[in-house]
Amino acid sequence: MTEHYPVLDGAESFYYEGNEIGILITHGFLGTPQSVRFLGESFAKLGYTVYAPRLKGHGTHYKDIENTTHEDWFAEAEKGYLFLKERCTSVFAAGQSMGGALTLWLANKYPEIAGIALMNAALRVPCYEYLKGKTNPRYLDEGAPDIKKEGVEEITYGKVPIRSIFELQNVMENTPDLLPSIKTPVIGFKSLEDHVVPAECTDFILDNIGSMEKKAVSLYNSYHVASMDHDKEEIVNIIHQYIRQNIASSLSFV
Repeated sequence: MTEHYPVLDGAESFYYEGNEIGILITHGFLGTPQSVRFLGESFAKLGYTVYAPRLKGHGTHYKDIENTTHEDWFAEAEKGYLFLKERCTSVFAAGQSMGGALTLWLANKYPEIAGIALMNAALRVPCYEYLKGKTNPRYLDEGAPDIKKEGVEEITYGKVPIRSIFELQNVMENTPDLLPSIKTPVIGFKSLEDHVVPAECTDFILDNIGSMEKKAVSLYNSYHVASMDHDKEEIVNIIHQYIRQNIASSLSFV
């Protein structure tokens, strides 16, 4: 798939070279790496090697995303993981919203991933469900990003192609069947007030995933885009401790 519009300023993929522990961060539907940049910069300051890919069709123009598929989006996340795998001895993967679902796809395909962190992972977007089976309108207006903190601007699209919504739904509908086979340690963050993805999605994931090591973390002061909201520092601190504990645990078996 060829993009026909330039990448918006600030929406580019980013990479920080650090130690031998890598962290892949995958953004959500209609979002860009800008939405997870605070997390990436914070992890880099803690010494990690960090990569956040820009998914195909995102961060340019909504007409670009119309010509992409969920396979295109997963392919970018997968390339990002393989990029870090070449450079790091351990790789953790984190994802926001649809990026959380794609992170589960990665964990299913690459069981060697050291651990995953899901932020309001999307299995349902209720406001889109009425569109199933429809072909019109071709484009729908998108509301403002669901962020509680005032003054935060996310780079996203003002319109969304109905075709792209169907691709998102394809991702979400195919994720539950993967859960029992995923054994990767997982931490699931859920905003208790999320106006896009029900918090119950995280509960369902943690109840059905095959992982023995799993933990739920409730976010009390953030809406859907938690990676840009009031609890973003807490997310960084908890993931940092989670990685340290995971690495220490794995070393104890050597």
